Amino acid sequence: MRRNLQRPVDLARRHGLSTQAVRNYEAAGILPYAVRTASGYRTYTPLHAEALRAFLALVPGHGHRTAASIMQAVNRDATEEALRLIDESHAQLLEDRHTLRAVEAALRDLGPVPQERGDTFVGPLAGRLGVRPATLRKWERAGLVRPRRDPQTGYRVYGAADIRDALLVHQLRRGGYLLEQIAPLIAQVRSAGGVAPLESMLRDWHARLSARGRAMLAGAAALEAYLGSEHRAERGQSMR
Repeated sequence: MRRNLQRPVDLARRHGLSTQAVRNYEAAGILPYAVRTASGYRTYTPLHAEALRAFLALVPGHGHRTAASIMQAVNRDATEEALRLIDESHAQLLEDRHTLRAVEAALRDLGPVPQERGDTFVGPLAGRLGVRPATLRKWERAGLVRPRRDPQTGYRVYGAADIRDALLVHQLRRGGYLLEQIAPLIAQVRSAGGVAPLESMLRDWHARLSARGRAMLAGAAALEAYLGSEHRAERGQSMR
């Protein structure tokens, strides 16, 4: 049994992590509690290595926070909670795929911008998009929307082109793009009046969603291996 014990540094080096990161994962409940030696040093077993492999495999598909929550649930024997978290990640991926299709449809449907000015104000437009007015003002500071000012009241007035840009920015943000990534795309749409400049971005978005889906599969395999581990079963029996 002794040869199966590992020091924190051994586990860390094997996975390209710092020793402190391994300790932090244990403290957070991502890894099972480590038994201490008589002198107070942590000792890790193959079970801890399996837990760390499962966690690191879950991160690319689910993100660090959700992967941590999944492992915490598993380690306190709340398997149903862990499975619910996994279901939520898959549901979010499906929603993101729907968003991508909606963006593609919106771009295909972008037509000439009407010449007449609109009279939409920041509040109604924010409500339509489901964002806060402060978000629209942030987009304005980034140059993504360019509302005019009413000469009498000073209020922002969003015309047809501004509404189109705001809708497009909102959809791209849902796709995970940063404002600085969106800015040149909006500029190209304004100047080109078409979807051709965005085709490479949409291909990249498709690729990222596919990579996330495959990462979820890899994470599921690693988690299943951890759930069915004989070391985990042995630990459960020893704690009874």
